[in-house]
Amino acid sequence: MSYAIITGSSKGIGKSIAIELAKKKIDVLLIARSSDLLDILAKEITTTYAVKAHCLVIDLAAPEAPNQVKQWCIHNNYKVNILVNNAGYGLSGAFEKYSLKEYNDMLQININAVTSLCHIFLNDFKKLPEAYILNIASTTAYQSVPCFSMYAASKAFIKSFTRSLSYELRKTNVSVTCVSPGGTDTDFAVRAAVSNQALKAADKFNMTTNAVAKIAVDAMFNKKTEVITGVVNKVGAFLSWLLPQKFVEGNLYKIYNQK
Repeated sequence: MSYAIITGSSKGIGKSIAIELAKKKIDVLLIARSSDLLDILAKEITTTYAVKAHCLVIDLAAPEAPNQVKQWCIHNNYKVNILVNNAGYGLSGAFEKYSLKEYNDMLQININAVTSLCHIFLNDFKKLPEAYILNIASTTAYQSVPCFSMYAASKAFIKSFTRSLSYELRKTNVSVTCVSPGGTDTDFAVRAAVSNQALKAADKFNMTTNAVAKIAVDAMFNKKTEVITGVVNKVGAFLSWLLPQKFVEGNLYKIYNQK
């Protein structure tokens, strides 16, 4: 029996993706920093959906973490055919507000861990009848976002990287999908310390984590390359492409600027 790895699965979208996969009778490997939350989710999944759920408590901000994930799978003989790179977070405010270490930790999770895990598992995936990679980006990937600059740039990387990898693997048995959620009912905005005006703007259009997870999992199994969740978010991404960049950036600055 093969497993699905889900990073950042203790809560939010990652938790809902894990449950969505469990509903499909897929065994799951839950990865996050919170031991208590992972244990609770694992018990819920095994009890409710009668599938296997194992946990690895690890901080993906550590450069060696992706290799430790692979060694954990090898040691326990977990055969993996689905990789969901969901873990990630943002830092909002003026660029100089945060230290380089804070930015590097975020980029380690948002970019380096994603690319490392894809690289580490890809050769194994190519040997399987079918395998899937699902990378979670963001609607911020579709434009520059002043006062949210590093997060938006990291998600633009994920979108571009995923599309490129998907094309490279188009004639193989490995499907690669990028899903970009917009505002979602999670504690993401709290950790990112976004402004009150940004919270109010997003609150009108927030989607539930369950809705986002269903779209993401369906897109993955339908082998779609790129999906934006929600009609409003699709329109927003289109307008960001259509309208002058300075106009878009000016409006986003008003939303995310905390002064």
